[in-house]
Amino acid sequence: MKKKLKGIGVVKRIHIIGSVASGKSTLARKLCEDMNIAHYELDNIMWERGKNGDRRRSEEERRTILSSIVSQDSWIVEGVHHHEWMWESLEQSDLIIFLDTPKQKRTYRIIKRFIEEKAGLRKGNYKQTIHMLLKMFEWSRRFENEEKETIIRLLKPHDSKVKVM
Repeated sequence: MKKKLKGIGVVKRIHIIGSVASGKSTLARKLCEDMNIAHYELDNIMWERGKNGDRRRSEEERRTILSSIVSQDSWIVEGVHHHEWMWESLEQSDLIIFLDTPKQKRTYRIIKRFIEEKAGLRKGNYKQTIHMLLKMFEWSRRFENEEKETIIRLLKPHDSKVKVM
């Protein structure tokens, strides 16, 4: 199924970027269901998930995996990553959604996610610990203070297909 978004045209390849707890995965899952398009998390391209823990993939491995995804006719890719290995996704996308969620809302979502996953109400990609909770707060702070401006500059050449939400 193809979807037209106001002023953008036919959208079959979507890249969603934003901070931890900005709503990227939730939006990607909704779009995936509505549009019947496959959804990929950049975290699962960055990390090879295993029973004995995660292994960080090499940049070459990441590029190869992402290249195989973006060569498809339709896809939704989401993640906070904004390093060179994932730029092909930005270039090949029809639409880039930048989720600029307020810090207070992200903080609430980080705490909610921690509680839900610890209670077994929700499954995440990694085990929730106090250490991981603190890392998420740090990632959220770093996004606000450092990475947000970098992402805005990175998206500038793609301005005609960027939607900020």
